[in-house]
Amino acid sequence: MNKPIRVLIVEDSENDALLLVRELSRAGFEPEFDRVDTSEAMAAALAGQAWDLVISDYSMPHFNGLAALWVLKQSGLDLPFLIVSGNIGEDVAVEAMKAGAHDYVMKSNLKRLGLAVERELREAEGRRERKRADEKLRYLAQYDPLTDLPNRNLLYERLDQALISGRHERQPLALMLLDLDQFKDINDTVGHQTGDFLLQQVGSRLKGALRECDTVARLGGDEFGLLLPETDDEVATVAAQKVLKALEAPFLIGDLAMDARASIGIASFPQHGEDRDTLMRHADIAMYLAKQSASGYATYSADRDSYNPQRLTLMVDLRRAIDNQQLFLCYQPKIDFGTGRVTGAEALARWQHPELGLIPPDQFIPLAERTGFIKSLTMWGLNEALSQYSSWRQQGLEIPVAVNLSLRALQDVKFPERMVELLKGHDLVPGSLEIEITENVVMADPAHSLEVLTRLSQMGVALSIDDFGTGYSSLGYLKKLPVDTIKIDKSFVMHMTTNENDALIVRSTIGLAHDLGLKVVAEGVENLDVWDRLAALGCDAAQGYYMSRPLPGPEMTRWLSESPWGLAGPALTIFTPGDLELKDW
Repeated sequence: MNKPIRVLIVEDSENDALLLVRELSRAGFEPEFDRVDTSEAMAAALAGQAWDLVISDYSMPHFNGLAALWVLKQSGLDLPFLIVSGNIGEDVAVEAMKAGAHDYVMKSNLKRLGLAVERELREAEGRRERKRADEKLRYLAQYDPLTDLPNRNLLYERLDQALISGRHERQPLALMLLDLDQFKDINDTVGHQTGDFLLQQVGSRLKGALRECDTVARLGGDEFGLLLPETDDEVATVAAQKVLKALEAPFLIGDLAMDARASIGIASFPQHGEDRDTLMRHADIAMYLAKQSASGYATYSADRDSYNPQRLTLMVDLRRAIDNQQLFLCYQPKIDFGTGRVTGAEALARWQHPELGLIPPDQFIPLAERTGFIKSLTMWGLNEALSQYSSWRQQGLEIPVAVNLSLRALQDVKFPERMVELLKGHDLVPGSLEIEITENVVMADPAHSLEVLTRLSQMGVALSIDDFGTGYSSLGYLKKLPVDTIKIDKSFVMHMTTNENDALIVRSTIGLAHDLGLKVVAEGVENLDVWDRLAALGCDAAQGYYMSRPLPGPEMTRWLSESPWGLAGPALTIFTPGDLELKDW
């Protein structure tokens, strides 16, 4: 069956145009075409309907191929542009290709036309696919895919802009943080999918309760951020009451009618802070106060700032956790697709609190970041990882290690020297070390990041980007960084066999990364179908529950010796604490 194709032919001779159509038919196409021979007619045709490609004669009485190419560029369309001419010389052909033509075919050799069209259509589809993937990545950098609301990154951008405007115009603004009460119980009782549907409906109601100029963002989990420009404390209080009222009616999810209650913390500019971090922190404290008092909402008060006993206790206990040996690392292996053997293992920090039990990483890592304790925590984790590596090395396992850096560590210009000292203490060379950073960490301070990463790279340390696709950057930006590897975030990988958008992101990221000479590791591989799909796409390595859950050091050692994945044990990737966005800690 012939392939339908829509061709715009720029040609002054109707007979020559029919020859082109006949040749396309012979090549297996079913052409639908129109012929134009002026710039005005071509522009009208491009605007009037969709086309698959443009074929243009080079020389015409009132028009030429270069002028036609200019008309195509002015239209903004990305279509294959082929020149077919009977008298084009090599110099003219080179000029046309430099101007943007994709190929040229001599009229004396029209048999080549079908192959040229087939190739250029394939290349055009590849360009469109990469464009869609890039647009998707840009969207995900600023929006939450579950609720379609702005994410933390975009909220920060808008808050920064609102603060600039507020200072200049002397206008107040209010920042609210909203957290659903007992949301974990909802997930545990009716499942995460139902919980996701609930979050979508909550987001919709929040938008409906506020003004068009307000921003409703999902910050992660069941936490939302609300930015209200030109809003003082009194108006913010009314808005909080309106939001809580909007959440009172039951949420209908399938046959279930569910209640969702929330706690809201309010912080206002300039009374409660004049910068983003202070307002976020004070709104967070106010939200905790609202939750503790079951009042629904609370406004920040400096007098009650220290009222959070659990957080203060955790802050004190965290500083003692290292000395009391309450922190430990688990290791999750990475597997090479080519050999089917282990090439790395991510080290994940755990805190076994003597009274509170196992504290989730998403509670103590952000706490360490806020208090500045993250530097000590990072160095502890690095030392533990290197110590474990040395132990494996003594058992004949030559396994390079890696460290995941926090923003504070990456902003420390003396960090490379600290790394050298630690490596010397374990009698290791920089080639034994790999460093991983997330996009958000790099883009928070690109100048300092590039300086520190360049120095580490010059030392011989391998570099990689973690959780790729969830932050600000793009693969194009990575060309500026001395990185060797990217890790595709598990949020894309886990559903790539059922979600075409996720599959598109993964496929395009692997292809573009390889074009840049980068290796690719896929996170969140949890079943054979995902493994097979990644292998077919040429991914370099995988990490996830399909191969192994995170294991403490001794269990990981046994796994390396006993698991079919771990027989060769050629390489190991290890992470230390340090990133707010690293959810698996």
